[in-house]
Amino acid sequence: QVQLVESGGGLVQTGGSLRLSCAASGRTFSSYVMGWFRQAPGKEREFVIAINWNGGRTRYAESVKGRFTISRDNAKNTVSLQMNSLKPEDTAVYFCAATGLGYITTTSDEYDYWGQGTQVTVSS
Repeated sequence: QVQLVESGGGLVQTGGSLRLSCAASGRTFSSYVMGWFRQAPGKEREFVIAINWNGGRTRYAESVKGRFTISRDNAKNTVSLQMNSLKPEDTAVYFCAATGLGYITTTSDEYDYWGQGTQVTVSS
């Protein structure tokens, strides 16, 4: 079992930055691929970014490429999402997720554990 708790959301102006963190419980954190998804009002949950077990590989949605980066610290059981050059269309609830598949996937159904989400609002 893995429990995930996100933090760091908030309100920011267009062009600003936010850093989201996800703290994970459990001693097997390093064995999980970690991802971030987001869900805007009235829209389906969508893949944002993910990182493999040792941080050596990442995958991005085209909409965030060049603006968002993901990192992880397996010693601290944390994964972070640095969001720069934020746009109003980035406004959503952001969810941290973990999958034991062993490879990066963009499919939400393939993630086993989810956090409760944190709101990010970008004002224009």
